[in-house]
Amino acid sequence: MGTESRNPRSMQIDRMSAVEIVSLMNGDEAQVLTALTHAERQIAEAAVKVAEAFQAGGRIIYVGAGTSGRVAMMDAAEMPPTFGVDPDRFVALIAGGSSAGINAVEDAEDDDHAGITALNELEVTPKDVVIGLAASGSTPFVVSAVRHARQKGLWTCGIANNRGGALLDAAELAIFLDTGPEVLTGSTRLKAGTSQKLALNRISTAAMVLSGKVVENLMVDVKAKNAKLKDRCARIVMELAPVTKDEAIDLLTRYDWSIRRTLEAARRR
Repeated sequence: MGTESRNPRSMQIDRMSAVEIVSLMNGDEAQVLTALTHAERQIAEAAVKVAEAFQAGGRIIYVGAGTSGRVAMMDAAEMPPTFGVDPDRFVALIAGGSSAGINAVEDAEDDDHAGITALNELEVTPKDVVIGLAASGSTPFVVSAVRHARQKGLWTCGIANNRGGALLDAAELAIFLDTGPEVLTGSTRLKAGTSQKLALNRISTAAMVLSGKVVENLMVDVKAKNAKLKDRCARIVMELAPVTKDEAIDLLTRYDWSIRRTLEAARRR
């Protein structure tokens, strides 16, 4: 198994200085972008499927354990503030439950029934899609959830860092990210986890762009929940309409900080 193999470049890491360790990791992690480039077409295909499901009213359900589950939670959590989507449209299921996002529950990933139960509790329909993530490609919680989803008629995708695992066989679309052995043998929170985070970044971002959540390269559905984001909203309005910052803020305040409604009002002036 690639992620469990020993990395010949780091065999002497226990004798290295801090600078040497950081330099080693910088060089080793170049493999992450190479892996993503090789999987470009599959990642793009996943983005299209996610966009289609989202536009049809379906949910995007990520399933993972350990680092993979935390990566999934991170991406799902960013969708409402970034793109103004309802929190239940992007859902992350992590082995051991939501508390495992903070405290590791290492044995939870071996419970294949829990993966099926977690999915059933969401009352999934064929409108939803399921994306399973597992560095090993064989995590029972994830594999069982993806198999169950596919049996129920949902479109499924598996993302793994080892070739030939059950997850890639179970999913309709297989995304293999060949990141190779870690600098610390088996520590898949490193390259494998990073590659999964970047893959989800690409899938969800491209899907939201395809779904009309972006104008030019501006997030026109961003939620203004703090001072920084309110300032960003004003700058976005100024980029897309002939108004001053004071005028933008005045209009945004009037339209409950909705950039889209503010732009419509600004263009009617």
